[in-house]
Parts: sequence; C-alpha cells; structure tokens
Amino acid sequence: MLTSFYWGFPLFMFVSGAWVYTSKRKHLLLTLLSLEFMVLSLFLILFFYLSLINYELYFSMVFLTFSVCEGALGLSILVSMIRSHGNDYFQSFSILQC
Repeated sequence: MLTSFYWGFPLFMFVSGAWVYTSKRKHLLLTLLSLEFMVLSLFLILFFYLSLINYELYFSMVFLTFSVCEGALGLSILVSMIRSHGNDYFQSFSILQC
C-alpha cells in the first residue's frame, strides 16, 4: 500500500501539471507554474527511486540546482516580457516585433 502512494502521488502530480500546461496556455505565468510543478513531481519520483535502491542522494541535489536555474530563467523571461509588452498574454506577443 505504501509503495502505491510512493509512485501514485508523484505520477498524479506530473499528469495534473501536464494537463494544466496543455490547457492553460494564455498566460506565461501559468505555464511557468505548471512546469515548476512538474519539476517538483519529477524530483519526488527521483528521490523515491534513489531511496528505493539505497543509492546516494547527491544527484537529487544536482537536479534541484538545475531546476532552480530553470525557474530563474523563466522568471527573467517573464519580467522582460512584462516590461516590454505590459502583460504576460501570449496573444499580445508577436515574434515579428523586435
């Protein structure tokens, strides 16, 4: 019963994050939040897997470091988009405008 919780809950988190990512594509902030939620579920899966095989958890810290860098990059893109266009709608953002 406990193993189904270990694998079921993070997989449910990942699927729900992917569903929000594909359905809520209007705002950049919502897509970034759903991506971070998916990264958190992947971290839980990685942590449970490494704990299951009694392996060193050092790789999970490396994964967290890269996910923090990914989040900071996404926030910097969000801030630059809000400064240049005034909002975070994808509809007001055009690739042809520089």
